[in-house]
Amino acid sequence: MKLLQHSFVRFIIVGVLNTLIGLSVIFICLNMAGLGYWPSTIIGNAVGAVNSYVMNKRFTFQSKASVSSTLWRFMLVTVICYITAYWISAEAARRLITPVFPQAGETALNNAAALLGSGLYTVLNYIGQKKLTFGKKQERTIEWESEQ
Repeated sequence: MKLLQHSFVRFIIVGVLNTLIGLSVIFICLNMAGLGYWPSTIIGNAVGAVNSYVMNKRFTFQSKASVSSTLWRFMLVTVICYITAYWISAEAARRLITPVFPQAGETALNNAAALLGSGLYTVLNYIGQKKLTFGKKQERTIEWESEQ
């Protein structure tokens, strides 16, 4: 299928699966386990990240780079995107939703922030993983270093 030739389409497919997994865990942690926003989003994203690394390396970016050369970059990009996206989303929910819906409780704000954060995280993570983790430049660098 021609549509699957584009890495962003493949990333979205993997991302949908990761989002379903990660958000399910986040909402279970928030609403059933009674954990706070940050522990819930960390746990949910960690669960999704395990699947994400394997699927994005093989399916999305079809990278031939070694695990040892990509895993640390993947984790670094993931952590930076996570902190950025979920911090911005928590602030946005607090500043934008509270004035419009002053009766919204903390649980509603956390759920809205988690949903917004998930979307922002997806976009930032795609850019970071494509450019910094699984890009062709990294594969060429690794090939050059192994020839030395």
